[in-house]
Amino acid sequence: MVQTSAELSHPTLKAQLIDSKPIRYFQWIILVLAVCINILDGFDVTAMAYAAHHVGEELQLSEDKLGLLFSVTLAGMMLGATALTPLSDAFGRRPTIIVWLGIIGISVLLTALSTSLWSMILLRLITGLGVGAMLANVTVLVSEYTPKARASFAVMAIVAGYPAGASMGGFVAAPLLADYGWPAVFIAGGSLTLILMMLAIAFIPESLEFLQTKQTPTNLVRLNKLLKKLGEPSLNSYADIQAISNMQHQKSAQPSNAFGLLNAEFRGKTLTLWATFFFCFICLYFLMSWLPKLVINSGLSESMGIYASIALNGGGAIGILTLGFFTRRLALSVLIAIFLLVAAVGMTAIKLFTSPELFLGYLFVLGFLLQGGFTGLYAIAAKLYPVEIRATGVGWAIGLGRFGAVVGPYVGGLLIAASVSMEWNFILFAIPLSIAGLFAYKLKVR
Repeated sequence: MVQTSAELSHPTLKAQLIDSKPIRYFQWIILVLAVCINILDGFDVTAMAYAAHHVGEELQLSEDKLGLLFSVTLAGMMLGATALTPLSDAFGRRPTIIVWLGIIGISVLLTALSTSLWSMILLRLITGLGVGAMLANVTVLVSEYTPKARASFAVMAIVAGYPAGASMGGFVAAPLLADYGWPAVFIAGGSLTLILMMLAIAFIPESLEFLQTKQTPTNLVRLNKLLKKLGEPSLNSYADIQAISNMQHQKSAQPSNAFGLLNAEFRGKTLTLWATFFFCFICLYFLMSWLPKLVINSGLSESMGIYASIALNGGGAIGILTLGFFTRRLALSVLIAIFLLVAAVGMTAIKLFTSPELFLGYLFVLGFLLQGGFTGLYAIAAKLYPVEIRATGVGWAIGLGRFGAVVGPYVGGLLIAASVSMEWNFILFAIPLSIAGLFAYKLKVR
């Protein structure tokens, strides 16, 4: 049976075949793989935080040099999010995800063999580039295969994967560091990433919307294979959906590039959003990068340093999943501002939590507030812009905001090298977090 354009009454194939139907088993597989990808990304990026003390001792690197390693990874993530994500629009979601998984896996494995600062900097930059491009690609792919009514849950699940991976990585890193040394942490992360690449080759499909847009005979065959998986009739030719594509192009009057974010209508909102991401990233990635090292420098054990990072990221994963419940009662921007400002106040009160048990509980609550509030910024970015520039708005907010993720760990390294205590580091980095909370309140988004 051939489906005609008259039968395709919805604006896109996704609207008809995904949004209006229950989720099939292979769509759940896509979501689970996407969450696993982000979990491993979280582990691969934060692996250096767990291994930093050992790496610094073996390679004789001072804290400011270690800070450079943290920052170059995050700089790569910034460049990947802004410069490399568009590659998926040209070549497709599936090959882009598979290729970057391979590059990330190999770069993390080679990091285990590094014997110099500069080789490690290059490899961490490559890892960051891949992770930065990966988050946007898996988010877009999942959104294209998730019914509209469940899209928010899917995005939150993916975003929660990153701190979950960073937290779970601590449980993997602790015994590996004790028994085999720091290279084992990177061997584990790289090997798991390459295994995940093989699973992606087997199970990740191409985007329906990409195959609908890139009209070639080969893509029509691939599109019909996907329609068969969805239990839908095949298309005889692209002419059956040409009218739909034309409708979509006519609706896209708003410029779909970064310049559209800075026109008179959106300039103020855009700059405020970028500033919020920037200041929040400064604090978040300072903590994610340096917390284990700070704990060790303060006289506690290496295992306590790892458990501290686990507590921070574990609280973050739960905070992300909890945020949606509270948005039913408060405006989103107000809720995020409360989370971030309370977290900032909490950072200045670190001296009140002296025992190991209280300290870990304190970090869990801090992660809950900080990462829960931070993740809400993704939802704000999506709500600020119309659909024509929404993806661009989210991508640029994350990408430019990540400049703060470069600044935070580098400045933290300079402060630690100058023998600034953990307590004063927390107090100083509460300042940008407070600014982020104030900017979030100014966004005025429900």
